[in-house]
Amino acid sequence: MKATALHLFLLVLFFQLLVLPDSCHATEINYMRDFIRSRRFNLLPRYDESLSVEEVDNPQSQVYIGPQDGLMEADKISALPGQPEGVNFNQYAGYVTVDPKNGRALFYYFVESPYESSTKPLVLWLNGGPGCSSLGYGAMGELGPFRVNSDNKTLSINPYAWNNVANVIFLESPAGVGFSYSNTSLDYYTGDQKTAKDSYIFLLNWLERFPQYKTRDFYITGESYAGHYVPQLAYTIVSKNTNQNNINLKGISIGNAYIDYLTVATGSDDYAWSHALISDESYKGIKKYCNYKDVNVTKPCIHFLEKSYNETGVFDYYNIYAPLCHQSTRYSPACSLKGLDPCSDNYVASYLNDAMVQRAIHAKATKWEGCGGIKRWSDSPHSVLPTIKHLIASGLRVWLYSGDVDYVIPVTATRYAINTLNLPVVIDWRPWCTSNEVGGYVEGYKGLVFTTVRGSGHMVPRDEAERALTMISSFLQAKLPPSCQEN
Repeated sequence: MKATALHLFLLVLFFQLLVLPDSCHATEINYMRDFIRSRRFNLLPRYDESLSVEEVDNPQSQVYIGPQDGLMEADKISALPGQPEGVNFNQYAGYVTVDPKNGRALFYYFVESPYESSTKPLVLWLNGGPGCSSLGYGAMGELGPFRVNSDNKTLSINPYAWNNVANVIFLESPAGVGFSYSNTSLDYYTGDQKTAKDSYIFLLNWLERFPQYKTRDFYITGESYAGHYVPQLAYTIVSKNTNQNNINLKGISIGNAYIDYLTVATGSDDYAWSHALISDESYKGIKKYCNYKDVNVTKPCIHFLEKSYNETGVFDYYNIYAPLCHQSTRYSPACSLKGLDPCSDNYVASYLNDAMVQRAIHAKATKWEGCGGIKRWSDSPHSVLPTIKHLIASGLRVWLYSGDVDYVIPVTATRYAINTLNLPVVIDWRPWCTSNEVGGYVEGYKGLVFTTVRGSGHMVPRDEAERALTMISSFLQAKLPPSCQEN
């Protein structure tokens, strides 16, 4: 029997009520998990095509490039409030207009490397959501040069920041996310296609503002729903590159990537059961009654999915072994994971909402939120694997990496997705090491490298910062992470 419209409506309400108010990653969890759940119950439109729209493929389509003279100097940050002494790299932040007619502008934060920045590659980092901030999560909580302290006002150095090995841009995209905005309310009804186009226009204008990076090797990285953002933006660049507007794209790297709905659905079911998060009964029922290819959801499938969601309980779905942030208690290193403060997102939100901070980074005075501002996500391909195959064929370096204790987009899902590509294995599975212990495992395929990061959840640069830096350094150098014999 098919699920009724009323039943599906009640399920939406159920998902909206199932929140984790004590989790420091509640907002991001709700965005990605609810997105996946809605797709499981076919409450989102399906798009089986990869990003191959007229706007991208039409060579006659025009993009906006505005005057950028003097804006690089205007965007330079003299110092962030509360930053420690001895900061020896340049920082910039500001807005890049991508649509002057609608008044649409994207906010960025850029950090140069303190070590030979003139020879280091340029890296763009994108967080997912869809609709979550690369400034608040990526820059301030994961791979950026600073971490916000528990006083909400001061910063400490992140010794494993990615600007040790690259010059890094953090882009808040699309408009409505973080400090990015539009003067046209309809722009907040957006989706994959518009996000890719705007990010492309942002890059062209940013490179005009920072012309010294025009010929620099360029890489796109990100995590989660950036599994859509990254390959779609890369495809747009490859499709639109001309002698006049050429971005020197060399490769992409995505962590715990949402790239294929079916493999995420089946991979998370298998991961939940194999990690003792759900019962045998629920797992067998899901396997028997849930056909995620079907546009109709049966009542038995709904029953066992609801049962499995109720069984898992409250924990950090992004890292199944990490502690939660409780409002009634303060951070205690004794109960955290490897000294990781589970309340750090709260500190970031307070810091970025400080008026002095907003002035220092040249942001419009506003209430900053880690996720939100998007009214509706209008398009999302069922799979971007066709796009990834296109990028592999174009000769780009393609890496997928996965923290192995993430339940939202687990390592099993990434492995299943790669298997559907039917790529021949050219480098056998092996461990890689850092600091004299296994940092993860790596396997090479023709045109693609897959690596795990041991002990990390969904946000690899946050959970395993040293291992993440080792991994991304290897990616940028076009070599595999070090073997345990080398290390």
